[in-house]
Amino acid sequence: MSDVDNLIEIRDLAVEFVTGSQRQRVVEHVSFDIRRGETLALVGESGSGKSVTAHSILRLLPYPIAQHPAGTITYQSEDLLKVDEKKLRGIRGNRIAMVFQEPMTSLNPLHSIEKQINEVLGLHKGLSGKAATERTLELLDLVGIPEPHKRLKAYPHELSGGQRQRVMIAMALANEPELLIADEPTTALDVTVQLKILDLLKDLQARLGMAILLISHDLNLVRRIAHRVCVMQRGKIVEQGSCENLFHSPQHEYTQELLGAEPSGRPIANPPGSTLLEVDNLRVWFPIKKGLMRRTVDYVKAVDGIGFKLPQGQTLGIVGESGSGKSTLGMAILRLIGSEGGIRFQGQALDGMSQHDVRPFRRQMQVVFQDPFGSLSPRMSVSQIVGEGLRIHQMGTDAEQEQAIIDALAEVGLDPETRHRYPHEFSGGQRQRIAIARALVLKPALILLDEPTSALDRTVQRQVVELLRSLQAKYNLTYLFISHDLAVVRALSHHLIVVKSGQVVEQGPADEIFATPQHIYTQQLLEAAFLAPAKTE
Repeated sequence: MSDVDNLIEIRDLAVEFVTGSQRQRVVEHVSFDIRRGETLALVGESGSGKSVTAHSILRLLPYPIAQHPAGTITYQSEDLLKVDEKKLRGIRGNRIAMVFQEPMTSLNPLHSIEKQINEVLGLHKGLSGKAATERTLELLDLVGIPEPHKRLKAYPHELSGGQRQRVMIAMALANEPELLIADEPTTALDVTVQLKILDLLKDLQARLGMAILLISHDLNLVRRIAHRVCVMQRGKIVEQGSCENLFHSPQHEYTQELLGAEPSGRPIANPPGSTLLEVDNLRVWFPIKKGLMRRTVDYVKAVDGIGFKLPQGQTLGIVGESGSGKSTLGMAILRLIGSEGGIRFQGQALDGMSQHDVRPFRRQMQVVFQDPFGSLSPRMSVSQIVGEGLRIHQMGTDAEQEQAIIDALAEVGLDPETRHRYPHEFSGGQRQRIAIARALVLKPALILLDEPTSALDRTVQRQVVELLRSLQAKYNLTYLFISHDLAVVRALSHHLIVVKSGQVVEQGPADEIFATPQHIYTQQLLEAAFLAPAKTE
């Protein structure tokens, strides 16, 4: 491959963050090329330096805290680290564009979709008025937004996650860039939407001839779309090569670890006990009110007639896309939101009880949420967080509570000596272990796990899955496991229900459904989750 095929050449790049007299080197001796018309993937775990490296190309780091003590980034024979700000503004969003990880925070919530895309066209192309609107409609159509003329006046919150990401891609493509930097563009999306966004990027690349720099920790995604891969660990590239070679014969130990980090294994062989939880024809309908008198004209049927039985010591996986009703179902079972229908726990009917009467059962029904940082109070120490339930339910003396906290932290693999620290001092995986300890300390019979691994790297996911399996085996725990990550669900679940639009479309033993899915929606979920390798050219 000749140098003339290189769009961007990065040589010996280093990045430091400087605070006072402290200098932290986060990227060191990074060198790679981005070739015209190809997709290059930067992969690695959180903190490996992927995004910092990619953001350096357009100098989007927090300067002057961020510094480049060494290295060059060459584009059109110029070093982007040294060009003046005016020239760089002409390149950003014009010749080199970027799609960020979370479209909801990247789009302005106060401006319509039309205004935000028109702004990009006005800055770089000088388009305004009717010409800008026509180009915006072309772009929305290009990225697959249905009936784009109806979406022009929409605001970001009125679009789904997948539609917001398509709008971000439309903005990035507005000026037909030579390079699109996609920073974890599908992380917050469902597997079926991920598949559509991936196919969209491949199609746009083929039609527009642009290069793509893809930052991701999802190797399934990388395998489908990338031509070449650079693997990063602790700020350095430890291996790079063609996608096919890297996946078939990884050379570096860290690459081998990443490829082997897919949650695997079987659910623990717990013999099913008596029925712990029984749900019968459960409904959660939210009224739609209109008019001056705010009359109910219809309902959003978030959960519509769901029923199942869950034996003691087993895991029920609940899968489906965002908006399918999975989390609403979980909250209804715990009596955290109102519902109609039967809920029996340990033989007692919870559906007819007042919140006061339900309270004694809450000790036996615990929950671990999706975002470990958002669900842990930043103002409480780990000891206070884990021990809060003990104090509320008045379980034991102060000394006994302290010992229970120590035991729970040790049980989830954390050093009890760290219990006086605060959540921000822990990694994402450690925070999720704290959340599990908080649930475990009360010795519950049932734990609701609501997307407990979706915010974690694959290697950390695998550790959390193994922890949950070992705890289930040791204490005969029963899990309700809500997730759209089917690899994690398969590793944990004995039984499975597939939910779409508030209704169960398929249910039964997990092994049978994964082996021979009957419903077309289940088949689509499985196809999107276990992606086939991309064809190399």
